[in-house]
Amino acid sequence: MTTPSESPVSKPWFVYLVRAANGSLYCGVSDDPVRRFAKHQSGKGARFFLSSPAMALVYTELCRDKSEALRQERLIKKLRKSAKECLVASYQSD
Repeated sequence: MTTPSESPVSKPWFVYLVRAANGSLYCGVSDDPVRRFAKHQSGKGARFFLSSPAMALVYTELCRDKSEALRQERLIKKLRKSAKECLVASYQSD
């Protein structure tokens, strides 16, 4: 049992990028990006993929909690595509 001064351990959340068949990048948040990507591939989870199917999970970033993941998602969505491609390239070279 946790006392009021202790905060319960929150599960990790991720911000992720998925490449669509047309080359565009979709940004989202999830506590399990691999499972979420599988949903995108099956045609569920985001209308974005109705016009161009999900092809690859190309970037994931671990966040402290859901609110941090949502903040990071907003920042990434504001980036130009070239900057998003830099994130993908840096992730793939790790």
